[in-house]
Parts: sequence; C-alpha cells; structure tokens
Amino acid sequence: MMNRFSRASHLRLLAAAAVLAVVPVMSAQSSAPKGVSPQEQPVDRSSAYYHYGLAHMYEDMAVSAGRPDYATQAIEEYKLAMDADPNSTTLQDGLAELYFKLGRIREAVTSAQEQVKKNPNDVAAHDLLGKIYLRSLGDMQGQQSGQMLRLAIGEYEKLAELKPNDVETHLLLGQLYGLNHDSAKAESEFKAAQKIDSDSEEVVLNMYRLYTEQEDFVRAAEVLNSIPEDDRSARIDFALGATYDQLKKPKDAIAAYRRALDDDPGNIDSERGLATALLRDGQLDEASKVFNDIVTAEPQDAQSLIKIADIQRQQGHYDDALATLEKAKPLAQDSVELAYNEALVYDTLGRYDDAIRSLKTLLDGTTHSDGRYTEQEKSNRAIFLDRMGTIYREQNKTAEAVEVYRQMIPMGGDFAKSGYQGVIDSYRDAHQWKEATDAAAEAAKAMPKEQSVQLAYAAQLADTGKVEEGLTLAKAQISPAGNQKDDREVHLALANIYTRLKRWSDADKELSAGEALSQKPEEKLYVYFLRGILADRQKQYDAAEAQFRKALAVDPQNATILNYLGYMWADRGVKLNEALTMIRKAVELDPQNYAYLDSLGWAYYKTGQYALAEENIRKANERNVGDPTIHDHLGDVYEKTGKLKQAVLQWERSLTEYSRSLPADADPEDVTKVQRKLDSARVKLSKVNAGSVK
Repeated sequence: MMNRFSRASHLRLLAAAAVLAVVPVMSAQSSAPKGVSPQEQPVDRSSAYYHYGLAHMYEDMAVSAGRPDYATQAIEEYKLAMDADPNSTTLQDGLAELYFKLGRIREAVTSAQEQVKKNPNDVAAHDLLGKIYLRSLGDMQGQQSGQMLRLAIGEYEKLAELKPNDVETHLLLGQLYGLNHDSAKAESEFKAAQKIDSDSEEVVLNMYRLYTEQEDFVRAAEVLNSIPEDDRSARIDFALGATYDQLKKPKDAIAAYRRALDDDPGNIDSERGLATALLRDGQLDEASKVFNDIVTAEPQDAQSLIKIADIQRQQGHYDDALATLEKAKPLAQDSVELAYNEALVYDTLGRYDDAIRSLKTLLDGTTHSDGRYTEQEKSNRAIFLDRMGTIYREQNKTAEAVEVYRQMIPMGGDFAKSGYQGVIDSYRDAHQWKEATDAAAEAAKAMPKEQSVQLAYAAQLADTGKVEEGLTLAKAQISPAGNQKDDREVHLALANIYTRLKRWSDADKELSAGEALSQKPEEKLYVYFLRGILADRQKQYDAAEAQFRKALAVDPQNATILNYLGYMWADRGVKLNEALTMIRKAVELDPQNYAYLDSLGWAYYKTGQYALAEENIRKANERNVGDPTIHDHLGDVYEKTGKLKQAVLQWERSLTEYSRSLPADADPEDVTKVQRKLDSARVKLSKVNAGSVK
C-alpha cells in the first residue's frame, strides 16, 4: 500500500503528465542523429518543454523528500530535455543548479563551466559558480583556500560587469576583496553599491566593517553617522556604540547604545555594550545597575558577574567582589578572566601570597610542555607574568620579579620587549642602577633592530650619566628611509630624555617634531601629556594644566593623566576638591598603583584629612619602599599628627633614598626641604628629651 507522501507525490506526477500530454512531444528516447552537431540538430521545443516540466516535478520531490531515485529521474529528464533543445541556456543552467542543490558539486561546476565556455555572458552560470566557490571557501585551507578565493573573485567580477546595477553583487565582491586584504578595491565596490542605493543599511554596515578591520574608527564613525539619527536602526546604533568604544568616547557610546535599546528594548548585546561604556566612563553605579539587569534576565551570564565584581573592586567593596566571583565560578570554571580578577582583588587587599598563588595556577593551567604557544596564549601568559612581576615589585622582592619577567623573553617579539623592560624597571625600583643598565644593554644586544629597545637603553645611559652616548644612540634610531611612525617614537623619546636633563628648548623642539608626525587621537594624547610634564617641570602650571586637559579630552579615563594633574594641584594646594576627584578616579582605575595611592594621601593631607592621608600614604609606602617622596609625605603626616619620632625616621629614609636616586629624580630643592624639616624635627626632639631629663 502506498504511503500518504508517496501517494501525493504520485498524484502530482500524474497531474503534470496530464497537463503536458496535450502538447505534442517527441519520444523519450529521441536524441541527436549521428554525425549531427548540437547546433545543426533540429529543435523540438514541445518535447523539451515536456521533459523540463517533469524534471521540475522530480526535482521538487527529490529536494523535499530526500529521495535519491527522484533526483536521478530529475537529472535524466533534464538530459532528455536538452537532447530535444541542445542550445537552451535555461536547460543547461537548470541542470547545473540541480547538481548544486543535490550536493553534486563537481558535476555542478563542470556543467556551469561548460555553459560559460559556450556563452561567456551567461549570468546564471557565473552566479552558480560564484555561489559554489563562495560556499567552498570555508571548507578549504592554505593554498586551496587562496585558490578558491581567487576563483570566487573572478566570478563576481564578471557578475559585476554583467549586472552593474546589482547592489548585492557589489557587496559580495567588496567582501571578497576584503577577505583578500585588498582594502582599496573593497572600498570601491562598497561605494559603487552606495551610489546605486544610498539608503542601504547593508552597504553602510559593510563599509563600517571594512574601516573597522583597518582600525580606522574615525571613518567607521563617519560612515555610520552619514545616516540621519532618525533613520538609524538598532543595528546601526549598536555599531556606532562599538565604534565610539574604540575611539574612547564613552559618552557618545552610551548615547548610541541607549538609542539602540530604544529601538530594540531588551537586546542583551546592546545592554552589555551600554554597561561596558558606562563602566569606562566611570559611572560605576549605573554600570552595575545595567549589569545586574542583565544577570536578572540571564542568570547564567558569568561575564556580567565578572564585570560586577570588577566594579565592586573599584568601589572598594573587596569582600563583595570576592563573593560575586565565587558566584560566577560554577558558571565559568575555566574562565581566565575570572581567575585573573580574583588575583587583582587579592593584590588590592595586600593578600600577596593569595594573588601570586592565583596567578601561578593560571600559568600552570596554560603551560605547554613543548613551550609552543599561539599568539593569544602568549598574550595571556604575558599578562599573568607581568602582574606577578608587579606584585613582587610591590613586595620589594626584586630577584623574584626579575625571574618572572625573564620568563617573557623567550616568547619573542613584543613579549620579549616587555620582559626586558620589566627587568629594567625592577632594578630601577630597587635603585640598582648598574643592574638596570646591564639589563638594558643585554636587551639592546639581543634585539638590535628593535627601535624601542634601543631607545630604552639610550634613556638608561642618559639617566646614569652617559648623556652623550645615550643621545647618540637615540638619534641613531631616526629612520634613514624617513619612516614617520618610527621617527615619531624617536623624537618623543628624545623629548623625554631632554626633559629629564632639564634641556627645555631641546625637549620642546623634539616634541614639535613628534607632534607633527602624530595623526591618531591617542598619538596626540601622548604628546599633550609630555608637553604637560615639560611645562610642569618648568613651573609653568597654567600651561601644564592646559596640556593635561587636552589629553583628558581625548581619554577622560586615563589614570596616568588624572593622577598627574590631580597631584600637581594638590601639591600646590589649589583646586583641592577637583584634585581629590581626579586622583580618586585614578585609584579606582588602578587600585594597586603606589604613585596614585601616594597622590591620594597627599591630597587628603592638603585638605586636613590626616587619618585618610596616613592610610593611603602608608599603603603606597608598603608597595614601594624606595620612593623618597613617599617617605617625605609620610613624615609630614606624622609630624602633623604629633608623631615626631616617626616623622624623623621617615625624613631620614627620604634623604637616604634621595642619595640613591638618579640625578633627574632628586631635585636639589626637594632634598633641601627634607633636610630642613629633619633638622627642625631633631631640634624639637632634643628639646623634648632635655625637658624630660630635668
């Protein structure tokens, strides 16, 4: 008995046959007479139409039912139709398309290629070949993938020629050019599509992706903004938010994500984007609220829990942060970010052993016995090693820090450079200048073509009294070919050296040269920062403030600049409320940074909040015992709170550290001030002691 599907299929075939039977047909076995070419063969269109109709019916049932016997019958009917009309483009294209639908790719390609040979302008054949090559791209690797990409490009180039006003063809061709790293041609195709349909959202998004891949986020924003705000979809606003994230414009990103959510309420991706932008803008409470909303909607979202813990850490709620991370652990047992954030909380709490233990667990879990790592694995390991090295430096364990940083060197490239720099900085923290210089020389010898390594050695030479040797080495890094990017780094390195040497005019000249070669906002930001330092060192405070504010306009969340400007004000006793706000923000962004903690304590001291001052400056001192300024500040706090003996000990330690410091870091005026305070305190102590004897 025939089942229901088979019966229905059979009835459709009978109906089709009945319809086609009214048309005079040739025998199913008809074929071209021997010795007659297809072009000379008589055409029997009625027979062709009959077999074509049956082929369609069998094809439909083969695809819907997955019946190979119907597929075979469909192919046979196509061939019979082509026997009746051998020059029919429709029949030949249809057979090739059927092969494609049935997954018989080799036969589909052969059939389409034969058709293209007969008719080079057959759009359907080129379209089919393009689809086949496009689909095959994901299945190929290496050389085969490159060959398939070239074949696909060739087909879509021909289609763009045959269908010049087809938007989809230009978009696909542009995407293929992008995949082939031919950005200029990709952009040209996208612009061609835009001319055809200026309102196409797909065109705009493709151009946005191209510029994003090129890391040209300014142009990416421009193309997205070309769509009027009222006409933008949630997709456009989401892309705009992501672009502003890259441009470090969190307020613009926040506005874009909010518009995306207005158009598409509850979209989790937009909510995550908004929460992250709020976090980057320092709106911790608002960011926490959105992340908590996400967790409420998706309780298994471990990533949002990790972000909530990060906010709690920045807000100083360390126990809450650890509790939140514990809640996230079952949801993300192998999360590297979770374990790393846990180490950061331990570090902030001063639980150094726990922090080191967490980082060692991360490193052990990502270690390969053969020592071979992907670039992403190297990047992760470098982050773990760098943080571990920092913690050892905070504990004043120089040897351990050096050992950790040296583990980065075998990874090569930028990782090796960071490793060498960590070794140098560890020795500098400990005022071991010879060891620092030896490490810089070792790095310069090991990486003779790495400009940044040579510049680090040059700076170390200049710092340790070999000024001309250092300057000569730095200037030798100027590119003979006039590579502007490389030359910019040299000019800025020279500006920094000259600033430390108090050669103000030379520093200004190098900054001008570096600024002329700075194009991106982040490049200009660094120039503004260096100009601010130069002005501050010359006691030109208004000029310094103007430069720092320009830098903050580029990146409002830059902790280094927030701290520098806030400390400059606090040290002079001006704009103390704004100084406190800026320095607090810097500490929120980097709670482990001893310099920021000292700045915060000094700002509290200037506002008369001595308990908070002592708390933060003591934390700073615990993380770096070799900074003379921190000892000086702690001495001032102790004197103000009546702890004169402790003040004397701190000022004595300050002078000791000044005596071990580099000339550029030991301003004679600062040393003299500390000496006067110490002398005065000793006199007071002697009077107190004399009175107690009587």
